[in-house]
Amino acid sequence: MKIIHFSDTHLGFNDLEILDEDNINQREADFYDAFSQVVKNIKIIKPDYIIHTGDLFHRSSPSNRAITFALEQFKIINELNIPFIMIAGNHSTPRTNLSSPILKIFENFQNIHLSYEQKYKKIEFEDAVFHTLPHMNDDTKALSQIELCEQNIDSNRKNIMMLHCSVGAWYLMAEFGEWVYPPNKEDVFAKMDYVGLGHWHGFQKVGKHENVYYAGSTERTSLNDKRNSKGFVVVDIDESLSVNYHEINIRPIKTYEIDCEDFESSIEALHVEDIKEALVEVKLTNLTPLQSIDIQANDIKNLFEKALHVNIKREFKKTDEDANLGDVEALSLEEYFLEHIKEESQEKEYDRLKNKVKELFANYEEVSDDTH
Repeated sequence: MKIIHFSDTHLGFNDLEILDEDNINQREADFYDAFSQVVKNIKIIKPDYIIHTGDLFHRSSPSNRAITFALEQFKIINELNIPFIMIAGNHSTPRTNLSSPILKIFENFQNIHLSYEQKYKKIEFEDAVFHTLPHMNDDTKALSQIELCEQNIDSNRKNIMMLHCSVGAWYLMAEFGEWVYPPNKEDVFAKMDYVGLGHWHGFQKVGKHENVYYAGSTERTSLNDKRNSKGFVVVDIDESLSVNYHEINIRPIKTYEIDCEDFESSIEALHVEDIKEALVEVKLTNLTPLQSIDIQANDIKNLFEKALHVNIKREFKKTDEDANLGDVEALSLEEYFLEHIKEESQEKEYDRLKNKVKELFANYEEVSDDTH
């Protein structure tokens, strides 16, 4: 039995305010492209089953474009006559009962099987039983639903468990609305042929369990996700279990560091030949207040002009003369910069930079004024 497992496709996600040639947000288009690549691989591999473990959409009320794209892709999948089992994740689950679950729009597809009602659902086929546990807003109900799952294990068929939650990392609860699988119920996993997980965005095996895997996401929802590898999982269940990760092509992310203590040499040492249409992150280290004024963001971005987007992070150099927290709180940010400049520069240089600082902070205050 061959299964394709993918997850966390977050259709409709957009970022960076960059448009492509069709006037679609470029990052949104990247997520559609990633999903399309998985569908193309499904057509080539022709598995027995397809599973998606949550967060099909980025929001519980996605845009018309995201819905239209998903319907087009699901039509393609449906016509392959391969059972496709999908559960709801936290991003696709309404917070209240006032909203209808978005996954209901796929109910009329013959080969699409859905689980979105925040409770255990058994989806059966001749040779396999899929035990689905979608995201639950009230995780106090999870224990009883897991026990229902355990009661429905069929020893005469393959048993595949599908979850969208945090497993094996109960202490990582930073994301609002996630539910955490109870550690004392992990013994259920050993009774399953495969446990497919969604929620965490990196492909990984979970702890000591040889049959429990996160497929990871198909694209990045944050530039803090430095993984250049996204994809899907091909699971073979025969006499033994085989789990193989398949990478898809996504927009690369490149990271660079410029040491401002030796600024010119750091610039000359940069290798920027392979950054076309990439997401680039540049960290300016050992930065002084004087340099933070003279080094303009646009000048840094121009070094990476072939990139799709350049994100600049600034890391200031620490000295023994740095003001303590009380000093900073007593001054405005503008005054704090001016104090540093006055201490570190000649009188003529201070006069030149003082006006520049005042102009920069005037522009900052204008942009930051959200009263309009």
